[in-house]
Amino acid sequence: MIIGASSFASPLEVLVNEVDSVELYVPKMELYEGRKLQHDRVRKVFDILSTSSGVTSVHAPYYADVPTYPAKLCVDTANMKGSDFRLMEESIELAAYFQSRVMVLHPGLVGNDRQDSLSKMVDNLKRLAEFADNHGVMLGLENKEGTAPGNLCCEAGELVQVVEDVNSGNLGITFDVGHANLTAGGRPGMVMEFMETVRPLIVHVHVHDNMGVWTDEYNGDVHMAPGSGTVDLEVIGEMEYGGIHNLEVFSMEDVIAGKEKLLAL
Repeated sequence: MIIGASSFASPLEVLVNEVDSVELYVPKMELYEGRKLQHDRVRKVFDILSTSSGVTSVHAPYYADVPTYPAKLCVDTANMKGSDFRLMEESIELAAYFQSRVMVLHPGLVGNDRQDSLSKMVDNLKRLAEFADNHGVMLGLENKEGTAPGNLCCEAGELVQVVEDVNSGNLGITFDVGHANLTAGGRPGMVMEFMETVRPLIVHVHVHDNMGVWTDEYNGDVHMAPGSGTVDLEVIGEMEYGGIHNLEVFSMEDVIAGKEKLLAL
């Protein structure tokens, strides 16, 4: 198991000394002015990472209608235009530049017609997977939380079907145990079933906690430290995945607490 943490948990200079991997959360690293990538800022990140193990993952832009997310970096993978493709391709290029093990991307929105949105997303992901293949990058499509049903791929079956329909060796699944817990209503048995369904396609893991129910704060997706909510971490132990387990939490304190929980499995 490789234990990592998201770049928003603390300054990179501190984070690299605590974990074995860093997930570079592109939308929240101030690498962009509008949609223009600032290459000097990218080089600064590279210099910081050069003092560490160098193991990274990248989290691509996605759609979020919240004030804490930069609106100009919103991308709905079920409804992409030319500039959206370029933005996502740029994240793939960043992943290649940092020699990242995987690039995480979100499924799109349900929209007015679920099947139409799914079909469009599959076509878009085929294009992105081909671009990723040309750059030696693995993509991991993340399961979203069932408490926000406007998102596609909250359910394990739909997520697996999309990845199988794209049919690319460069697209797998980012298993987010916190999101699965919300989809399952905090019931450990259902989270275990979710994991078993997606298990053959897992290329990356997100770890964080919640109470397993909807709240008016981010639909319950509050990203607490593992062990402080209802997520049964035995799911992670049972999975026996040897790759990156990224702690998607908001503070160094939570990173340290989460790391202790994972090491105890």
